[in-house]
Amino acid sequence: MAEETQPKWKGKAMAVLKRSTPDQIWPFLEEFCNLDRLFPDIHTCYRVEGSPGQPGLVRHCVGKFGWVNEKLLTIDPTNWSLSYQVLENNFGLNNYVATLKVLPTAKMGDDGKPAGCEIEWSFITDPIQGMKLEDFVSYIDNSLQFMAKKMEDALNAQMQRFGMS
Repeated sequence: MAEETQPKWKGKAMAVLKRSTPDQIWPFLEEFCNLDRLFPDIHTCYRVEGSPGQPGLVRHCVGKFGWVNEKLLTIDPTNWSLSYQVLENNFGLNNYVATLKVLPTAKMGDDGKPAGCEIEWSFITDPIQGMKLEDFVSYIDNSLQFMAKKMEDALNAQMQRFGMS
């Protein structure tokens, strides 16, 4: 009898940033090894191998749920997107690949540039034992909302320091 395989989980989360442009948000995501500054459950993240900003870079992150090694697969600063895969971890994530994109909104500011942006986090993974897809998508969404707020707060603080608010 053939072994049953469960279908892959696929999901997507979106965060709307009303006061920030893609050019302002992208540097936060482009720095692949700063996840500990953005992600709510990560307290350590550092480069294991590879060159910053280049595919093949591997980061090691440690947090509330354990540890994970992730490899940067693609990075496209022109289109504000990157993809990565989980290489190994100790919390049951298998064959996980994600893409993060910063998307300009249709709304334009007085300067003709996008007034605001969205961050899209999409993924595909094997089902996680003991978890439902909707719970995992909710976790990704909550994490992305937290990250988006941290990015906008950091930009606001920077603008206030330079008297640009």
